Amino acid sequence: MGVSGFIKGFSFLHRTKPRTRFHPYGYIQWRNFSDSKILNGNDSLLPVLIVGAGPVGLVLSILLNKFGIKCTLLEKNKVFSQHPQAHFINNRTMEVFRKLDGLAEEIQRSQPPVDLWRKFIYCTSLTGSILGSVDHMHPKDFEKVVSPISVAHFSQYKLTRILVKMLENLGFGIHSLEGPEGLHPEPLRGREILMGHECVSIDTTDECVTATVSFSKEGKLLTRKIQSKILIGADGAGSTVRKLVGIELKGEKDLQKLVSVHFWSKELGQYLLNKRPGMLFFIFNTEAIGVLVAHDLTQGEFVLQIPFYPPQQNLEDFSPEDATFCRYARIAERFVCGNNQIMLCGDAAHRFPPAGGFGMNTGIQDAHNLAWKIASLMKGVAPSSILATYETERKPIAVFNTALSVQNFRAAMAVPATLGLDPTVANSVHQVINKGVGSILPSGMQKVILDGIFSIGRTQLSGLILNENNPLGSSRLAKLRHIFEEGKSLQLQFPAEDLGFRYLEGALVPDSKDVASALELPTGRRRDYVPCADPGSRLPHMNVRVLSDFPSEETISTHDLVSVDKVEFLLIIAPVEESYNLAQAAFKAAEEYKVSTKVCVLWPADTVTGFQPGSKAKLPWKNYTDVIEVKSSSDSLSWWRTCQMTERGAILVRPDEHIAWRSKSSIVGDPYAKMNMVFSTILGFKSQPIQETVS
Repeated sequence: MGVSGFIKGFSFLHRTKPRTRFHPYGYIQWRNFSDSKILNGNDSLLPVLIVGAGPVGLVLSILLNKFGIKCTLLEKNKVFSQHPQAHFINNRTMEVFRKLDGLAEEIQRSQPPVDLWRKFIYCTSLTGSILGSVDHMHPKDFEKVVSPISVAHFSQYKLTRILVKMLENLGFGIHSLEGPEGLHPEPLRGREILMGHECVSIDTTDECVTATVSFSKEGKLLTRKIQSKILIGADGAGSTVRKLVGIELKGEKDLQKLVSVHFWSKELGQYLLNKRPGMLFFIFNTEAIGVLVAHDLTQGEFVLQIPFYPPQQNLEDFSPEDATFCRYARIAERFVCGNNQIMLCGDAAHRFPPAGGFGMNTGIQDAHNLAWKIASLMKGVAPSSILATYETERKPIAVFNTALSVQNFRAAMAVPATLGLDPTVANSVHQVINKGVGSILPSGMQKVILDGIFSIGRTQLSGLILNENNPLGSSRLAKLRHIFEEGKSLQLQFPAEDLGFRYLEGALVPDSKDVASALELPTGRRRDYVPCADPGSRLPHMNVRVLSDFPSEETISTHDLVSVDKVEFLLIIAPVEESYNLAQAAFKAAEEYKVSTKVCVLWPADTVTGFQPGSKAKLPWKNYTDVIEVKSSSDSLSWWRTCQMTERGAILVRPDEHIAWRSKSSIVGDPYAKMNMVFSTILGFKSQPIQETVS
């Protein structure tokens, strides 16, 4: 099968072949890296060993490094992938990237202009009739009212390249088994990426995790042992770590098999750039059905995904050389095991259909949740039980995102079903041939039958049927328009879920009257995000200006008040007497628990003119800052109304920008006792339940 069915009438693509690369999904090219040996004694015990140097493992290592925790990464492959893989970065992940030394800004500069990728286009071929298009960007997506940054379209291998460079700038070395550095192996010091090293066994004791690692040097397969306090499995969907510790995946498998073809064609890129720019092109005609992912129209970088039905079809049917991958919806039974010493992150813990970009985004948010908890344990701030809250918090989010991605996948299937090509029917036919009466037929005959049935099915896409003058075609086109207009097709953005997900229990203090309910069932359609300050929610964004001796008009986000360089909690209060007393109590309690805490006094807009002493008299020599609201318009809600609270309330924010505790109004009783119990509960020390009393 060639590409002619996808690009009918595009003559120059038949005259000159596009430059192509074909990789299995997740395929890594190989090269050799250096050995290093383990130190004897206590120095050999690494704080954290991360297995897997994909985006999740790389981001986790950057976050840990910022918190002052050393780690080493193992990657079984010898070079990083050049296959585009994931490419959509959602709002919450971009917020995380804002805190990583300009990473978000670099992505925004480097990604294609948004007008070139905001649409999904449904067509009979890349040059044929357009059946419909969906614009996934709304004006509010650019207004920065609910978030300080927008989504991005940026290929995974490009992101990996930037992350590796960031780690090198932080002092990490990529070690090779060949070359001059291989002649003088050095002990692990906690800032290495060891390529070509595969974890082959894991043993745990109360003191450490021992990973046996294999690597090849000068044609010989060697092994060594690496000991660490914590081991993280961030090694992808086929996670070796997950298998070694005996954790099962539960859920749907083989939702669909696809052939993925990575190719380059500047001619095709320029054509689409000028005629019909978009991110995804869904192609339906009598010769071919598939999805073209435009990673970069300007550079002409594409991935073509074609339905694949083995064993009747095989890779030789596709030219010149293609790769397959399956769509799954599966969750690991556990995210944490081994006495809270081993954790799974990213695709190692959950596998989603590639419908909405949930895989990489959920994984990076896993890392964001986990990093501060590991740092809290390593710095003696919290007991090891805080690591158990990683699973408590992140597994429900993974379950929810799985359901949402499956809903989105089903929505994608609604379009071909409306055109008379129900994928469930195709899968049923395939099952009958594989496992039913067709299985007794010779393989050659099975292939002929399968191809014949699919060919008959594709006649539904004939121009004789699919036109407004044909009653059946007219009806189908009308239903198709309805699907697009009602937002019932494949969606790209989910603001309510991307920004509004909430941890119901874990390293937080629920409201005393708050009944923890199950997450609302996903609809598969775009819903707007409504900010709130419920415990477990992401801190709402608002622009503020810092009040200091050096007046400045520069505005920052409330997210920027949360430190990324140390494990520090942020207490947000209004400039009222009771809240200042609470802040003093919070400082005292934080000292007891040896946890850094900063107070933000948030002044209402237009209440401060020029620089005033602010809170110095109330909070002398303490870690605090005064900021003032910067409203985007005259009718914008105030901070406390945005949070659905009164100005006599308070919000305690965790290092991952999620709300750990809040009081809607004034606290009656001893504020120190209250804050002592709050920190005890969040950090995981044994304490009596907190009884919330408000006035």
